[in-house]
Amino acid sequence: GSDTGRLFQAASETILNSATVFLGLCIGATMTADTFLTAQTLAIVAGGFLAFCISIAGGIVAVKIYNRFAQKKINPLIGATGLSAVPMAARVANEIALKHDPTNHILQYAMSSNISGVIGSAVAAGVLISFLA
Repeated sequence: GSDTGRLFQAASETILNSATVFLGLCIGATMTADTFLTAQTLAIVAGGFLAFCISIAGGIVAVKIYNRFAQKKINPLIGATGLSAVPMAARVANEIALKHDPTNHILQYAMSSNISGVIGSAVAAGVLISFLA
């Protein structure tokens, strides 16, 4: 097989960072503060942040409630990954788990919970669109 290590590193670091900077410059050059920084925009950002926090906390609480009644326990960090922030929520949960116990690898379980969050978001969006249409 061929060695693709350099290509992988370039794609995951150099190219990704360059594309992010280029996208930020293109959008930032056409956006002015009086257009973007309005009360409505700040309310949308604050609402999204609040929804994100409620989703994480709700997932952790749901798993803790489940663990009270189940014989086979689930790591509460898995509950925190049940939102559609793929793959960072799973990676962060895995890093936290590894920090507390170096043998606690939960990435595959966290990713499955993450994908469930994506599917749930798609279903919720479909239901919402059907109500609005």
